[in-house]
Amino acid sequence: MKLNKLTTLLIMMVWLLPMSSPLMAHCDSMDGPIITEAKVAIATNDLSLVLKWVSSDQEHELRTAFDQTLKVRTLSPQAADLADRFFFETLIRLHRETEGAPYTGLKPAGQIGPAVGLADKALESGRVAHLSNKISKAVKHEIESRHEIALKKQKSATQSVAAGREYVEAYVGYVHFVEAVHNMMSAEHGSHNKHDKH
Repeated sequence: MKLNKLTTLLIMMVWLLPMSSPLMAHCDSMDGPIITEAKVAIATNDLSLVLKWVSSDQEHELRTAFDQTLKVRTLSPQAADLADRFFFETLIRLHRETEGAPYTGLKPAGQIGPAVGLADKALESGRVAHLSNKISKAVKHEIESRHEIALKKQKSATQSVAAGREYVEAYVGYVHFVEAVHNMMSAEHGSHNKHDKH
């Protein structure tokens, strides 16, 4: 069963989502949507652009960090770099708290997975058909492939204990994948719904 990058990412997403959906977040990437907006907020002196990424309870801490950043960054280019990074880290840390996830540092640009990239492009263009078709085909292919393998192993499962174990392994992989896809579709629409509505 040959898997392309999108299918591999989908499999990872399906397996990891039941454990913790923030694991797949790209919010802490330097080219993610939060840092992109944070750079504009600094350039325009407009914190309101990024307040949506934090809860109302966190707003005071973010405002303080923003004010400090604007003051310090005027000292020198090096101070500006450090001040900006301080603001980015504060913003991402607070946002991760709203997700119930730990802050693990800023991630370098260029590490956003293909599925997430397609999702962002769909929002930018206003058209989702390309994204939904790619994901649908990947899920369909994976379910059909796992079903075919499990069905084949089932037919020879009684020939020996080893054959039985091969069937069980195929069966478990097939059923768990289907269950994970179903659970993902049945889950709340993103972890942010559990937190402060911006």
